[in-house]
Amino acid sequence: MGTESESMLHLAAEAFQAKNFDLAADIYECQLAGTGDPETRLELTVKRADALAFGGNFPEAFGEYRRASEIERLGPSHLDNLVEYLAGSLRRQGGSTGGKTEVGSPAGGTPGDSAGCGYEDLFSCRICLGFLFEPVTLPCGHCFCKRCLERESRERPAACRECRASCRLPDVPSYRVNVVLSSLLAKWFPGPHRAGWLRREGNGLYAEKRMEAALEKYNQAILIAPMDHILFSNRSQIHSSLKHYEKALRDAEVACRLMPHWSKGHVRKAQALVSLGRTEEALREYLHCLSIEPDCRLAKAEAHKLLSDLLAPVTDQVPGHFSDCSSILSSRAHVKNGICAPLQSLAQGTIEFSLAFAFSAPERSEVKGRVRAEADRLEHGILLKRKRRNTEEQQDQQERNHIHKRSKCESTRCSLERDHLDPTDLECSLCMRLFYEPVTTPCGHTFCLQCLERCLDHNPKCPLCKEELSEYLVQRQYCKTVLMEKLISRYLPSELMERQKIHQDEMAELSNLNKNVPIFVCTMAFPTVPCPLHIFEPCYRLMIRRCMETGTKCFGMCLGDDLKGFADYGCLLEIRDVKFFSDGRSVVDTIGRRRFKVVHHSERDGYNTADIEYLEDVKVEGAAERELQSLHDTVYDQALVWVNSLKAEQKERIEGHFGPMPEKEFELQASPNGPSWCWWLLAVLPLEGRAQLPFLALTSLKDRLGGIRKVLLFMAHSRHR
Repeated sequence: MGTESESMLHLAAEAFQAKNFDLAADIYECQLAGTGDPETRLELTVKRADALAFGGNFPEAFGEYRRASEIERLGPSHLDNLVEYLAGSLRRQGGSTGGKTEVGSPAGGTPGDSAGCGYEDLFSCRICLGFLFEPVTLPCGHCFCKRCLERESRERPAACRECRASCRLPDVPSYRVNVVLSSLLAKWFPGPHRAGWLRREGNGLYAEKRMEAALEKYNQAILIAPMDHILFSNRSQIHSSLKHYEKALRDAEVACRLMPHWSKGHVRKAQALVSLGRTEEALREYLHCLSIEPDCRLAKAEAHKLLSDLLAPVTDQVPGHFSDCSSILSSRAHVKNGICAPLQSLAQGTIEFSLAFAFSAPERSEVKGRVRAEADRLEHGILLKRKRRNTEEQQDQQERNHIHKRSKCESTRCSLERDHLDPTDLECSLCMRLFYEPVTTPCGHTFCLQCLERCLDHNPKCPLCKEELSEYLVQRQYCKTVLMEKLISRYLPSELMERQKIHQDEMAELSNLNKNVPIFVCTMAFPTVPCPLHIFEPCYRLMIRRCMETGTKCFGMCLGDDLKGFADYGCLLEIRDVKFFSDGRSVVDTIGRRRFKVVHHSERDGYNTADIEYLEDVKVEGAAERELQSLHDTVYDQALVWVNSLKAEQKERIEGHFGPMPEKEFELQASPNGPSWCWWLLAVLPLEGRAQLPFLALTSLKDRLGGIRKVLLFMAHSRHR
């Protein structure tokens, strides 16, 4: 029997997942009929209530929740689905959230949300949706308020709220304020910036329990930035601490009007409503918050608590978190008055009418009698309170008018300041030119990407403050500062075009593989032969990076020369892979491509360059070609004999570095460099670089084969002696 019951419960769970809520509810009802255990009945009743709620049958659903609460007070695990559904209903139906939330916007915020604050969305933090105060740039390139990031690092997984990239938020305290952006925002928006400092001072006073002083700071800040929703939200909290609950509610409502899609404003409003005993309205605000930000733990916990209280059987005991008996009775009376009202949707009002179905008839009579007695006592107080509220609403309207007037002035002033942007405000302190691909270090300084990399080639420290950047160098997360790029693109388009043209001209010059080709002065390199390199000198770090940036991935390799600096012949190498180490060194995997002759020796940014001409073998035909084929076969056989005569360890070492000896090629003159086995053999023969160099210069395959044969004969003769 137990197995059959388990199968039915499994079927009900599958039906619920498939959104067949009627079937799930029916199965749970059948299972309840044969269950006497209180714990099992509680679980099944809650599950049936969930199915009914998700199916849209609210009257019966709340009746089931009510019956479940008679068995045991409902906890978060019992109410999770109900809270999720109610919040989801608000989100889907638009409720008062303004409809759909935009993908990628934090907490349901939309790009235009910050427009009400007197500055553009470009300068808002995507966490608090307010003015970007003390901006910190994460490794991914996105900027947020420093305080917002610090709060995020304590409350959320380590991920950027903009791009969701992992950004090691636990290390946020080590990140510094972006110096350039902070100065720029202070210059453009002195009002919001000053208000930010006052807010910080107010927060410090609040932490010291100096509530009146903190309130004064926030009053000053709101006079300066009257459209900042965060100021009203925080002042609401101060009023709550001072037990000025009506004022706290008014400030929270202003915050919600200024920024409807900011979840914290609705939390503040809900907290004020709870303090005033208006629990159903508070519950709706918490659900509203969860419709915006489903992961808000505070809103979820409070919604669970309020639902549990409202669904609990009515007793003479009052839940401890309510302010007084009269408030909860008034709240319950409001619920009972809606018993006979028709059921409406969540989008049309609060859920209080649905909760009425949670009470049985005897309890309704009991509560009705208690409420009637309480109403006589409270009637006089309610009338006075209503009169006072009307007066406060008039004051609130005057304050809103004042805010509207100041916001117009604030927006106009900010617009004028943006029109007078000085291009020097966005110049790199290293190259003294407009930022190009700006990146910001953890210490808060911004540079052009190329400028910073060149500095780190020489010293792994910030060029300005000398802070250690070794870890930053290891990660190599040179993501461009998004806000800086947008600022330049939007407000300095002509200067940006000029800067881009300079960069493109530089890249075009560096991409030319005939003139000013970068030369690595080191060893001999040959066509088709691998040539791994260890790069540690700053000039060659720059050279390799430029080869990668231009897309050519090529540079020349030449032997050193005491008189000219490097030899007149070399080989062009192509980069196949680069592996970087923590100290900036790298191992570069290259392979030889083409031979060249140096026409002109020169230098650029610390490394050698050259104008070059590429070399190709002269092709022969007829009898000369047949003679060349015969010579080729003979020398190849000699080469095989020499390679096979090597010791096993020596041969293994050679093949590990250069690979095995290439096979004989049938078309001798197919490649402009000739057969690849010749170059492989020259690379492994025990010859000095000066002895190998002439082979690189030869354009006659016959002469090259003849030279190789002489070397092999000499090696064989030396071994026999």
